Amino acid sequence: MKHKKLISAIAALTMLPTAALADVSYTVQKGDSYWNISQRFNTSLSSVMNANNASGNTALTVGQIITVPSHTYTVQKGDSYYLIAKKCGVTLSALLSANNATTTSSLYAGQKITIPGERGGYKTHTVQKGETYWTISQKYSVSLSSLLAANGAGEGSVLYVGDIVKIPSSSSGNNSSSSSSTPTVTYTTYTVKDGDTLWNIAIKHGIPYSELLSVNSLTESSYIYTGMKLTIPVHHIPVKYAPAGYGELLNWFTEAQYVVPINTDFTIVDLTTGKSFNARRTVGSGHADCEPLTANDTAIMKEIWGGSFNWNKRSVLVKCKGRTIAASAAGMLHAGNEGAAGGEWTSWRSDDYGAGTNYDYIKGNNAHGHFDLHFYKSVGHSSEVENATHQANILKSAGQ
Repeated sequence: MKHKKLISAIAALTMLPTAALADVSYTVQKGDSYWNISQRFNTSLSSVMNANNASGNTALTVGQIITVPSHTYTVQKGDSYYLIAKKCGVTLSALLSANNATTTSSLYAGQKITIPGERGGYKTHTVQKGETYWTISQKYSVSLSSLLAANGAGEGSVLYVGDIVKIPSSSSGNNSSSSSSTPTVTYTTYTVKDGDTLWNIAIKHGIPYSELLSVNSLTESSYIYTGMKLTIPVHHIPVKYAPAGYGELLNWFTEAQYVVPINTDFTIVDLTTGKSFNARRTVGSGHADCEPLTANDTAIMKEIWGGSFNWNKRSVLVKCKGRTIAASAAGMLHAGNEGAAGGEWTSWRSDDYGAGTNYDYIKGNNAHGHFDLHFYKSVGHSSEVENATHQANILKSAGQ
């Protein structure tokens, strides 16, 4: 009897609707890479590259036609467009539109039809660490109330990493430029504690040291004492629209440096290859100076830059606090000594930087020093001017 039940269960599974991969032709646009095309079509990088016999070094050209695998549904006996829409969680109108069909169009068993990517008229979003319904609503330019309603949620509802959130369509469009896209600043008060310094107070609150001094009319030599009240600026950086597979274009001085403050960990994704590694911003003012988190991250970084650390600049995406930001990185580790304490004077620093402050704070990662990470409108340390190559890379990472 148990064997008969098992056979019956297996037979039932084989009768479930099946999904197959179908070839979709896509015309390459300016700034495209295999990775962001895969993101746009909500499929894996490997499946897109395999479909086109491509490798990490394969270049794309504007106007090139490539193949993108997408999901189809195999019609079962007794199916109708209405039943398939219900099974697959899409609206009947969306299903009909995707297949150039009407309510009177016939179906036959074995026929393959396209299942549209939007479920029930919604896009979907996978929740990342640190995200809330509010930040997700800002990312997709929809109202918080409509997002909550689409997900049967309330203002007190909790999100967990990996949750799938439905994104309702926005009547105003993704490119809406309202006052909500403008950064704002509020202020709070901090009471100085025993052992505090102005530097660690600034780091603790994610603001530049110079800004803390300016807001409180202090200088680097100013004395602070336990119980002293300091004014702390709090920067609110709205999520900006970015095309699928690209990142938000955030101004370094007014936006990005507050999303990625010193001591923040994040993931860097290479726009061309889709390879990624983890890093931390350890210092930097005109741009972010960062270090790979682990020895494995250092190895992946080196691989992305062709097997050696060099000053070549690459378009990258920074995934931080549930957001994806357009950036550009140089692949040279410099100004550091893995064998000396970070922040202390050392007689040797990488890339011929000579004696000076050791900018290697993360130990055990097989990396001597830090690398440069630029955002929109960021500048170099010595020149304090924008680097044209970095800025062009950043625009590419933003899909522009």
